[in-house]
Amino acid sequence: MRLDTSRLGAWSDLSFFTNALPFIEAALGAETRNILPPAPKMFTALEMTQPEDTRVVILGQDPYPTSGHAHGLAFSAEPDVHPLPRSLANIFKEMQADIGIAPPNADLRPWARQGVLLLNTALTVPEGEAGGHMKLGWQDLTLDILRLLDTHPRAFLLWGKPAQKLGAHLKNPDHLRIETAHPSPLSARRGFFGSRPFSKVNQWLDNRNQTPVNWVEEIS
Repeated sequence: MRLDTSRLGAWSDLSFFTNALPFIEAALGAETRNILPPAPKMFTALEMTQPEDTRVVILGQDPYPTSGHAHGLAFSAEPDVHPLPRSLANIFKEMQADIGIAPPNADLRPWARQGVLLLNTALTVPEGEAGGHMKLGWQDLTLDILRLLDTHPRAFLLWGKPAQKLGAHLKNPDHLRIETAHPSPLSARRGFFGSRPFSKVNQWLDNRNQTPVNWVEEIS
């Protein structure tokens, strides 16, 4: 399998695309299970949010393993997905408690257009098998991305221990780091609920004379 990297912009300079991607493409080509998201959407998060535009990073784990849900952005799903994926439902529940409103559907592409990089640690998953590609080598891409973004202060939402372990590679002391439990139903009540990440990010951006994120902007 050859993945299209022609729309990656500045991300294409990362060493991952020369050194590691060919091995992942070979592994995906040998995969007998259905792979999610579809190949044209695997790099959507990077295509939509370039390094120089990235102000906030939300680090997820891997795509939704249900066909028709994943479209290349962490925690996001196609707008017609009902009910909401459970982690996303908890994210919206915390947003309601934090800022009093939440998006109208599961599609988080408006966040990406405002400089929120919705990055999964693994960019693929076998249908029906959450975590099935976590050891495929995608983590090398995540580390390359974090090294690149470490150069300037940014806000990082590190939900859950896997994200926090990767976030330990960040060295810039001027980042905003919000580290809590994951919004999964298994852990959300152990520190995600009540963490108020959305207002904290916007306050940090405002303090730096940057435009706050409109968390409920709809796709025009």
